[in-house]
Formats: sequence, C-alpha cells, structure tokens
Amino acid sequence: MKNLAILCIALLLNIACTADEPRHLATGIKIGEVTASEAIVWVRLTGNAERIDFGAPMPIVSYTLASTGEPLETVRSRQRDAVPSVEFPDGSSIDTIEGAAPGATGVARVHFRPEADEELRVTGWQKVDPDADFTSQFQLSDLQPGSRYVVRVEYGASRYGKRDFMDGSFRTAPAPDEAAPVPFTVTTGQRYPNRDTDKGFRIYEQLLKLDPDFFVHTGDILYFDQLGKTPALANWHWQRTYSLENLVEFHRNVASYFIKDDHDTLQDDAWPTMETTFMGDMTFDDGIRIFLDQVPMGDKTYRTVRWGKDLQIWLVEGRDYRSANTMDDGPDKTIWGAEQMAWFKRTVQESDATFRVLISPTPVVGPDRTTKRDNHSNSAFAYEGNLLREFIASQDNMVVVCGDRHWQYVSVDQVHGVKEYSSGPASDKHAGGWSNDKVLPEHEYLNVIGGFLAVTVEREDGQPVLVARHYGVGGSILHEDRVPAE
Repeated sequence: MKNLAILCIALLLNIACTADEPRHLATGIKIGEVTASEAIVWVRLTGNAERIDFGAPMPIVSYTLASTGEPLETVRSRQRDAVPSVEFPDGSSIDTIEGAAPGATGVARVHFRPEADEELRVTGWQKVDPDADFTSQFQLSDLQPGSRYVVRVEYGASRYGKRDFMDGSFRTAPAPDEAAPVPFTVTTGQRYPNRDTDKGFRIYEQLLKLDPDFFVHTGDILYFDQLGKTPALANWHWQRTYSLENLVEFHRNVASYFIKDDHDTLQDDAWPTMETTFMGDMTFDDGIRIFLDQVPMGDKTYRTVRWGKDLQIWLVEGRDYRSANTMDDGPDKTIWGAEQMAWFKRTVQESDATFRVLISPTPVVGPDRTTKRDNHSNSAFAYEGNLLREFIASQDNMVVVCGDRHWQYVSVDQVHGVKEYSSGPASDKHAGGWSNDKVLPEHEYLNVIGGFLAVTVEREDGQPVLVARHYGVGGSILHEDRVPAE
C-alpha cells in the first residue's frame, strides 16, 4: 500500500508539472476549407513562443554520385543520380537551426461564434499528434452562411493546467441563392530565401488590407528541393515559413485554400513514379502526407466550393494522379487522372453559378516556355490540355486562374478563347523565367514581377461582373480586367 501511495503521489506530481509547462503557437493557426456551413481550424503546438531567429546555423547539404560514391562539386537542380548528405554545423540540430519551431505535445479546443452573436460554441478537446508534426485539425459545422466568425483557440500542455489563447476570424460563403460581392486573392511561388522582409513576404500585409473573403495559395508554397532531404527537414520548411510574423497574422484572420505543387510535394517537376536519389530519404508519399498534416484539408485535395449566386470555384490536384512527364503524349497521358477529370466536368455542368473559376496549380493556357514539360500548356500534355481547354470554352462565363509561373499575365487561348490569369510569385526576387519584351498574341497583359491577383465577383447596375486585378508586392494595382457575364 505504501508503494502504491508513493506511485500515486508521483503520478499526480508528474501531471501537475506537465500541466504547468507552457505551450505556444509559434506557427500560428490556419483556417481553411470554408463553405457556407463549415470550416476547418488547424492548430500546431510548439514548445517555444517564437521561431529560432535569423542568423542561427543552417543545414549544409553535400552530394556524391550514386554509381561511384564520388563527391560532386556541382549538382544540377534536380540531378537524379546525386545522393545528398546533410550536416548540422556548429553543434546545431533540427530543433536549433534558423526558423525551427519545435513541436510539443498538448491539447487544444476551439471556441467560435458569429461576430454579431454573443453565444459561443466550443469543440471538444483534442490532443495534437506527434506523428503529424504536433498538429490537430478541428471541423466546425452548422455555421451561418455569409457571416464573419470569430474564433479563439484555447491550448495547453494539459486540459487541467495553464492554458493560453489565440484569436482569429473568417467569413463563411454566402448562400447559393444570395447575390453577394465576393473578393478573393491568389498567389504562388513563395520561396523562403526570396522573402522581401524579415517579417516574411510583403504581400501578406497588402492582402490583409484588402480583407478578402478567402485566399488561395496555388502551390509552390515552399521549396523542398535544396534542403528538404528528410521528412523532418520537410516539416522544418513548413515551420520556418509559417512562423514568419506576417504569415501568422494573415492566416489567423483570413480563410485559405491550399493547393500543392511539385516543390512542396518532392522536387521540381515531380510525379509519383519518379525515380531519383536527389531527395535522399524524402519520398513523394512523404510529401503527400506532410502536406495533409500542415494545412487544413478535407477528404480530397480536389474540391469545389460555391460562394453565393455568382461564384463557384474549383481547386484541383495536379501531382498525385499524373503520368510521368517523360511519357509520350496521347489519350493515356494525364495530369488530373480519369476520376478527377470526370468529377470536374460533371460538377461544372451541374453548376448554375454565374461565374465559374478553375484555380489550377499550373497553367492551362500559358503560353509557357518551350522547354517545359510539366503542365497543360506544354506540348508534353497537349492531348489532355486540348480536351480541357475545349471543355472550358464550351461553358458560359468560365475562366482559369493559375499559379506556378514566375510572372504575371492575362492570356487568351488562340484556338478556343479560354482566358487565364497568372497570379505571379509572392516576391519580386522570385520573378523570372520570361521577359517583358516577349509579348505574344495570347497576352492581354504581361509583367515579370512579384505580387498577387485579386478577383471580385460583384454586381454593377444589377448585372454580374468579374473584376481581376494584378497587384505588385507593395499594393499598387498593375492591371485591371473586367469581364461582364454573358
């Protein structure tokens, strides 16, 4: 009995000590997958209140040749026979390098209510999952359409000890029969070394000023290629990006939809069956899993969401189902896969929204560089690309918004007349790959510059209109396009 009593006291002391350990949200919260009645709140607990600051050590990667083991002095950006080795210099570790925000065990729950309502609802407590980088996702349901919601994330090491809070907000989509104005914003290509402020990326301050109903990141959210050689280092890429000050502030106040592309799945131009040693212990399947851990996401990474009477969006998956880029083009070669393509056509045809917008991680129209073989605007996927453009052209008031390209453009397919808006990258440092003097017949607007795209679907004199504006990183409007409904 004495030993049992001592054991019980020890357990109680351990619980008390654990409950008093501080927990933090150094990587903030993310709110996503918002509909008229649902949303997901993403939470990740950390042991430190802030990220490891700039100037801390960075991992060093060296390479050998797979066939001989000989050191490689220079390595191409995606050399598939290169084998990486990672060194943590100066006694550092994955938890102490620049941008690290190590996760911690604990619990969280979410309080939420419409802004105009004083009655709070609250989810149950959930433990964060150490196998998912100490994250947890909360499904909010039975929400009111067309409403701003306030949320408060409550968290701690234990539900019985010290707890802290982080506040946020988001808007739900208007009901399908409501003709409400809907503004949203889009960007792509935010490579960490190309950030343009120590707070992160300047565009997020401008995006927050616009107060969009929602935000879409079309992929290349981060870049695993050079340093993401293990799953732990891939998670570190998410930590160092989403612990940046202006990203934390933005994502707790605006709902987002995330799409992954090649660089945040594995490496440049990746496909599921690619054989490579370049990424070390990191695999394509690891990239799929880590993406689902790090963003609020539902059952599928392709989905459609209705935003009121005048807008429906489609967000598609461009990596998981694709054929090898090197395969000969033809009816069997695909980026989307048969199931996703059938879903897309069916749901588009079923929609009665005034404007229908395909938001794609890669171009459908382009034009793109002739050396590229990765997207529907390239000759490598011309068969499926032509079928897709032909289908989109047969629909009333349907346009494409794309990411991936490091320049802004508005282009019109010269065969079918499909219009496409490229958002351009998140910073000027990341712009490139084209030149402003290379204006082709497809181009209605061309600018090799960083920034973002803002789209508003609204009504003027009772008539629906889609207004697309390209912005620079400092918030200046660079181009405006107005599309009245037919």
